[in-house]
Amino acid sequence: MDWKEEYKRKSTSLAGAAAQIRDNDFVGIGLAVGSCSPAMFDAILDRGKELRGVRICDSVAVRPSRLYDLEFMKGLDGHINFDPSFGTGASRKIIESRLPDYLPLMSSEGGDKYAKRSDVFICMTAPPNAQGFINLGLTNFYTMEAIRKGREEGKLRLAIAEVNDQMPTIYGDNWMHISEFDVFVENSTPIPKVGRATPGEREKKIGEYALELLKNGDTIQMGIGAIPEAVVAGLEGKHDLGVLTEMFPIGLPQLVEKGIVTNAKKPFHKGVTVATFCMGDQSMYDYVHENPVCAFYPSSYTNNPAFIAQHPNMVAMNMAMMVDMSGQIASEGIGHRMVSGVGGQLDFMIGTFYSKGGRGITMLYAARKLKDGSFVSAIVPELPLGTPVSVPRFYAQYVVTEYGIADIRYKTRRERGLALIEIAHPDLRGELRNSLKKNFYMSK
Repeated sequence: MDWKEEYKRKSTSLAGAAAQIRDNDFVGIGLAVGSCSPAMFDAILDRGKELRGVRICDSVAVRPSRLYDLEFMKGLDGHINFDPSFGTGASRKIIESRLPDYLPLMSSEGGDKYAKRSDVFICMTAPPNAQGFINLGLTNFYTMEAIRKGREEGKLRLAIAEVNDQMPTIYGDNWMHISEFDVFVENSTPIPKVGRATPGEREKKIGEYALELLKNGDTIQMGIGAIPEAVVAGLEGKHDLGVLTEMFPIGLPQLVEKGIVTNAKKPFHKGVTVATFCMGDQSMYDYVHENPVCAFYPSSYTNNPAFIAQHPNMVAMNMAMMVDMSGQIASEGIGHRMVSGVGGQLDFMIGTFYSKGGRGITMLYAARKLKDGSFVSAIVPELPLGTPVSVPRFYAQYVVTEYGIADIRYKTRRERGLALIEIAHPDLRGELRNSLKKNFYMSK
C-alpha cells in the first residue's frame, strides 16, 4: 500500500483517538515537548466517567493540562489516574498531593520500562517526509523503544502519533516509519518555550567552583536550572568542549558560535552534539532544526553508562537537594514526598566514574532559609526517612556548594563528613560536627 493511503486510513480526530482507550489501559506518554497536547489529554479525560482503571504516565510535563489539576483528578480517581515518572513545576502540586502513584524511572532504562507497561503509547511528532518517515522531533528519549519493544513484547496495542507541523526535525536515529503507528491525529500547536533561569549570587558562586573542575577538551553533560546557567555563563575562554548529554545544553548555539563547543575531541560522533531530547527558546529550536551537527538517539544509547565511560575526560554536572555525610545524594525528593526524578543523573555519574579522567560533579545550595530566618542544611548527618538515594555514595565524587568543593571519592566516612562540613553553611557547621562525632566516632 502507498504510504500516503496508509497514513490517510489511519488518520482520525482527537476524539477518535481517545475513543480507542480501553478500561485498565496503561497509557504511556512521550517526554517533555514530545508529550501530547492538552487537547489530546482533554479528549481522553472527557471519557473519564465511562472508563475504569486507566493510568496515564508521563514525564517532564511542560504543557498545562487538567491532568495536573488536583481537584479535577480527584473526581476521576479510579477511572483515570495520573502516574508520573518525573515531576516538574507543571505537575509537582498534584504529585506532592500523593493522589497519583509514581513510577521510578532511570533514563537509560526508560524505553524498556515503558515497553513493559504500556498498552497505549502517545507522542507528538513532525509530519511524514516524502518517503513516509516521521521524525520524532524534540524528544526521542524512550519513545522509539517504548513502541518497538512494546510490539516485540506483545504488550503495546496502540501507538498514537499527534502530528504537529510546528515540530522541528532533528537528525540522528530519530526517525520512524508511518507503518509503526496505528493512529495519526493532525494537530498544529505551538511548541512550548522553556525560559532560561537567571543566576543569582549564590548560583554564580557555585558555578565558579564547578568551573574550576572543567578543562579544555572535556566532554560534558549538565542539567537545567539557575546553577547550570551560571556554569554556561562562565564557559567563556574554554575551548574544544564536547557534548554527550541527555538534554541539549542551554545556550548551545552561542557555545558553538564562540568555539567553546566543537566536539572535536570526542572518540564518537566527532563534530556532533549528541543528546536525546531538547527544551529551550525559539532560537534553540531554530538552531537544532535540520542541523547536521545536532543528533538525537534513544536514551538507552546516550545514557548507557558503558558508552559514557568510553569518553575520556567525561564530566557530569547535576543538581541535588541533599547530600548526607557518607556521600549519598538525594535529587528526587525528601522523605516520601517526590519532587522530580533521578532522570539521567545516576547514568552519567556511573559513566564518569569509569571514564579515564572523568569527573562527577554534584551541585547544591548549602542551606535553605525558612520563613523565620533560620537555615536548614542541605549537608545532613543522614537523609530523612523514606528519602530515595539518587546516587549511591560509591559513585559520589565532587560536591560543590557556594562555600567550596569537597572531593569525597577516595575518602573514608569520617573524612567525607569532615570535607562536606567545610562546604556547609558556616552557621550550621558546629551542629554538623557534633553529629559527625556522634555517628562516626566511638563515644566516650
